[in-house]
Amino acid sequence: MRGVPENQKTIPVWDGFVRLFHWGLVVCIAVAAVTGFLLGPYWIPVHVVSATLAVGLILLRIVWGFSGSTYARFSSFIMGPSRVFGYFRDMLAGRERRYIGHNPLGGVMVLALLAVVIVLALSGVTVLGASAKAGPLAFALPYKESGWLREIHKALATGLLVLIALHIGGVVFESRRHRENLARSMMTGTKERRDGDILSVPRAGYVPQAVRSSAMWLGGGGVLVAGLSFLPVPRPPVAEYNPLVAEECSACHMLYHPSLLPAKDWERIIATLEDHYGEDASLDTESTAKIRDWLMAHAAETADTRAANVFQLNPQEGIYSLTDTAFWQGRHRGLPEAIFKSKAVRARSNCVACHEDAESGWFNPFQIEIP
Repeated sequence: MRGVPENQKTIPVWDGFVRLFHWGLVVCIAVAAVTGFLLGPYWIPVHVVSATLAVGLILLRIVWGFSGSTYARFSSFIMGPSRVFGYFRDMLAGRERRYIGHNPLGGVMVLALLAVVIVLALSGVTVLGASAKAGPLAFALPYKESGWLREIHKALATGLLVLIALHIGGVVFESRRHRENLARSMMTGTKERRDGDILSVPRAGYVPQAVRSSAMWLGGGGVLVAGLSFLPVPRPPVAEYNPLVAEECSACHMLYHPSLLPAKDWERIIATLEDHYGEDASLDTESTAKIRDWLMAHAAETADTRAANVFQLNPQEGIYSLTDTAFWQGRHRGLPEAIFKSKAVRARSNCVACHEDAESGWFNPFQIEIP
């Protein structure tokens, strides 16, 4: 074939970057899948980091797809519909030719995987912004949108797993059909040359162009994300405590931010201070009124955070505290009981032991550290 010596038995196909990208993306997606589907919410930071690295790898791969070596270039495997369907018909008939690089169906799968990972990451950014009030879209998305955004993110994640399964199936099928180990080729970077192979015209990778383009994409993206992330979030929790509230409430337990409960629940709690979770926390009339008024003025209705939308007491259903709610129990499911009984935590209600920003009302997933 063109540009390849006739006596050459093996052909370099996948350059070092393509192989690093491929296996790096495998690791990133595996970590993101495990932390997203199987592990608890305290793994969200790892989930976000792995997804971010996956997007970074894809951006670099896109750059290399235009300036890389022969079979790394999109031009070597992105083909029109007629060639894709023609290859599919030949494959069904058992007469498809062997491509040294990606075959036409493999090229479609590569594009589909790259596109879905990018869209999945973008949907994750929307969920992070609406639900956790973190990331570049926190300023623009209210918590009420988090439900359907999360469902879209889950659907895309499931779709990605389906594509990965199809990709693996295609690799196994083609490896058996052509009696070669394609996974090993992605590690060694070479393939055996055979008569009738379809090769591309050899082209060297243009590293300087790739470096410049990568720096532009990654640098510009980083600046944009950082800039948007610092924009103020609408309806934040009140930042400063009333001194009387801070003094009286912290005397017995951590300071529970007023946005954690709706006004009606604070009113009920203040009205029953003589039996405050088994203790007499009664105060004089004036102090009681001031505390009640401040708590109700900054209750859950005034903030747009997840913590302000998920807790509500209901004595009729046996929900007397935050730890009785279905949300709290669901979020802490899987944590061993020994953690709550440890000296560092002491009680399920001591949120500040693990959530560094608990008293601020934010409960940012990146501020979790389990002792």
